Amino acid sequence: MVTEYIEAALESARYQLIEDETPYYGEIPGLEGVWATGTTLEECRSSLQEALEGWIVIRLRRGLNIPPVKGHHIEEPQRLSVS
Repeated sequence: MVTEYIEAALESARYQLIEDETPYYGEIPGLEGVWATGTTLEECRSSLQEALEGWIVIRLRRGLNIPPVKGHHIEEPQRLSVS
């Protein structure tokens, strides 16, 4: 479930060259705050995946909604009650 979500999100990523020390910029449309830069396209892609993974963890911890990407969903796990 999570792996498929990450793969789908990275497939929809957009990359561009910018005038900066790290000229590659990438973002995932629809996932606010998920962006990264890198000195190479591969470094940017790797950083973008790390940013996405961290973004997912933070949203799950805070109980925030994670928007679907290409039909893939991540839902907050149900909490187990201890008797």
